[in-house]
Amino acid sequence: MKPGIHPEYHDVTVHCACGASWQTRCTKPEVRLDICSSCHPFFTGRQKLIDTEGRVDRFTKKFGAQTVEARKAADKQAKAKKTASKAN
Repeated sequence: MKPGIHPEYHDVTVHCACGASWQTRCTKPEVRLDICSSCHPFFTGRQKLIDTEGRVDRFTKKFGAQTVEARKAADKQAKAKKTASKAN
């Protein structure tokens, strides 16, 4: 290896937001993560909502927290109103 062209390689402790930490080597002196394999839904099988920019909150404020059942009920009511208005 040529001297002076490679970055320094540090022994670091990686810290996740969930509290997990482990030792590894990296060119950065410190590593902090938002999500790791200990808390990621793909690996844990649990659904976890990760919203760092508030997008989900803005969406629920704009459209409301509708479920599939609520939308189906609203569609049925709309159809019933439509048929009732045609009958009159």
